[in-house]
Amino acid sequence: MVEPEARKFRTIFLSDVHLGSKGAKANFLLDFLKYHDADTIYLVGDIVDGWRLRRSWHWPQEHNDIVQKLLRKSRKGARILYIAGNHDEFLRDFQGTHFGGIEVMDRTMHETADGRKFLVIHGDQFDVVVRNARHIAYLGDWAYDAALAINTVMNKVRRMLGLRYWSFSAWAKFRVKKAVNFIGSFQTVVSEEARRIGADGVICGHIHHATIEQIDGIEYINTGDWVESCTAIVEHNDGKMELISWTHLIGEKAGFAPVVKLEDKRPKAANAA
Repeated sequence: MVEPEARKFRTIFLSDVHLGSKGAKANFLLDFLKYHDADTIYLVGDIVDGWRLRRSWHWPQEHNDIVQKLLRKSRKGARILYIAGNHDEFLRDFQGTHFGGIEVMDRTMHETADGRKFLVIHGDQFDVVVRNARHIAYLGDWAYDAALAINTVMNKVRRMLGLRYWSFSAWAKFRVKKAVNFIGSFQTVVSEEARRIGADGVICGHIHHATIEQIDGIEYINTGDWVESCTAIVEHNDGKMELISWTHLIGEKAGFAPVVKLEDKRPKAANAA
């Protein structure tokens, strides 16, 4: 297999890695970080899964390798900003501090190369269940773990059949009407917050649904996750945003059928603008 050359971007946005959980696709992310670099890297929340680590300790070598990889990028000159999420909310007590050169904060504003301003925030602040009914959020988290366990079994079978990675949990989520409605309302509320503070757009995570789209004049960007879709957002040197789904290299090495999927999910009208 011919390895691709590393790609350098102005900015990379990652979220919802959930290190400390068995569902984290750490090997996929390590591969992504090997072939992608940037001047600035935003970790947009839920990078570490404190909820699961409190229940039972799970920290394999691959999870430690990701931390070391990010610290190494920081030492080599990349600016790394860690936006706290709900699963790593303990970091909100350390806003304004640095860990190994990584800056910790609750939210920030990012200005693109072409002058647009984006609110960067995890997004759990706008999730009513997480904020006001934590016990229900924990129950939902347990159900999500069960769906991810099904993912693992199904993809072992698919690998033996030479088929590429496929997420059962993502497929099921978008077949449930309430989940689809929640995503739509979340996108609207977060976009309204960006409008309220005078931003041109918002970059967030939390709901594990990667996309780039226009919502009433606000550019809504969601970074996705690294437990289901293995996605990231990158900013090119001209300010263009791109959504990258990274499953092909690890898939080839593990016996999956090769697939290259670099996509921008904005409506065609937005792409042409």
